Amino acid sequence: MIWTAVILAGVGCYLLKLAGLSLPERVLAHPVVERVADLIPVALLGALVAVQVWSSGASLTVDARTGGLAFALVALLLRAPFLVVVLGAALTAALIRLV
Repeated sequence: MIWTAVILAGVGCYLLKLAGLSLPERVLAHPVVERVADLIPVALLGALVAVQVWSSGASLTVDARTGGLAFALVALLLRAPFLVVVLGAALTAALIRLV
C-alpha cells in the first residue's frame, strides 16, 4: 500500500514538473505568475518550519523549539550571520530544555 502512494506521488510530481515546462513563455512572463512563483517557496518553507516546531506526532505543542525559533527570528531581524542564528537558536532551545 505504501509503495502505491510513493509511486503515485512520484508520477504526480513528474507530471507537475512537466506541466510547468510545457507552459508557453507568455504565460510565465505574466507579472501575477512571476509574483506567485516567487512567493510559493517562502510559503512552503514557512509551513515546514511551523510543522517541525509546533508538532509532536498528531498534536500541537509549544516547547523549547519555540524559544529557539523566537531567537532565530530576532537574530534574523537584527541581520545576524547565519551561523550565529543557527547556533544561537540551538543553544537557546538547549538552555530552555535544561531549565
